[in-house]
Amino acid sequence: MRRVVITGIGAVTPLALDFQKTWECLKRGTSGLGRCSKVEVDDIPWRVTGELKGFDARSIMTPKEINRLDPFVHYALSAAIAAFEDASLTDSAGNSAVIVGSSRGGVSRIEESLRAYFRDGRSLSAYLMPSTTISMAPSYIAHRLGIKGYCLGISNACASGTMAVGEAFRLIRTGYADIALTGGTEAPLCRLCIEGYGRTGALSRGTDGRASRPFERDRDGFVLSEGACVLVVEEMQHALKRGARIYAEIAGYAGVSEGFHQTEPSETGEAATIRMALRDAGVATHEVGMINAHGTSTVSGDRVEAFALREVFGPVMKDIAVTANKSMTGHMLAASGALEVAAAAMSLLEGLVPPTLNHAVPDPECALNISTDLLRKDVRVAVSTSFGFGGVNAALVLKKL
Repeated sequence: MRRVVITGIGAVTPLALDFQKTWECLKRGTSGLGRCSKVEVDDIPWRVTGELKGFDARSIMTPKEINRLDPFVHYALSAAIAAFEDASLTDSAGNSAVIVGSSRGGVSRIEESLRAYFRDGRSLSAYLMPSTTISMAPSYIAHRLGIKGYCLGISNACASGTMAVGEAFRLIRTGYADIALTGGTEAPLCRLCIEGYGRTGALSRGTDGRASRPFERDRDGFVLSEGACVLVVEEMQHALKRGARIYAEIAGYAGVSEGFHQTEPSETGEAATIRMALRDAGVATHEVGMINAHGTSTVSGDRVEAFALREVFGPVMKDIAVTANKSMTGHMLAASGALEVAAAAMSLLEGLVPPTLNHAVPDPECALNISTDLLRKDVRVAVSTSFGFGGVNAALVLKKL
């Protein structure tokens, strides 16, 4: 069976506007969260978000392109170009694909356009529909990079980015492609999303960078964030032949619909997903050294995830280091899953597990080996998980080469 490796990573996140700087912030335990400046939030209780600081699409796009495309496409293109360059790809020759996930797509541009339409009587743009569709992110990446192969947009709630990477992995392992650009992108910082998620009871009412507290006793919800992460995944012999740097191997993947509830998570479904990914990778539970958890900081979500992890790993769970990147980035929806896969690859490469912030008082119901300081550990196998509304679950297993 063909083996699949990660050879390039690009990202724009609330921590930094490139992946390596984002990774350094994760290792240092730097929070990228703060009071929302993009949306008026004085009259609602959900005021902390994770924003891209200083992002300027003019470095990669013309003014016309910027106006015709939603920011979620701007972010995706920026991350994709960086990943393409990081992988030392100079052309799109060969059997290539683009698969990118997004939960909310062009929701910011839709809200902006509707406000102008009803408030000012402005006509809707002819580009509103094409600029906001989920598939425009992978399509525009393919357009700009000259990729003529398979192209797919995935929208599976918060699991979208992880599932995009997983589907790219399957595509390459089965011989349908040799290289794929894949990941997740989101630009959900608009009143519609902030208040919409807030009304579900899912958002934190915290007032500063400590609002995101995965697995902590006093957690009260996630922090909504924006950003993108794109990876280059590649058939291993293809990568070795061209002398590419390899971050890690993707060894297994599972995507499972648990058929349980519209919003509530299921321990059974999450556990089944992780087990299937481990089986797909041919990995035993005792071989796993770290888990980059979904860890959103919601009360029920973290508890159910912790139960599922203990159910799968049993007594060896105490030896597995668990980190939750969302304590620093907030929840970038589809982009978080892709970034957490990238961060897991860096943990394997450097032998370091990033800390989890704001874990002052552990929740006894979430009894996991949470890493609160930068941990040096020779991890050979890592697992990254993502779970979303509608009972869509995803898990990836990575190996060190």
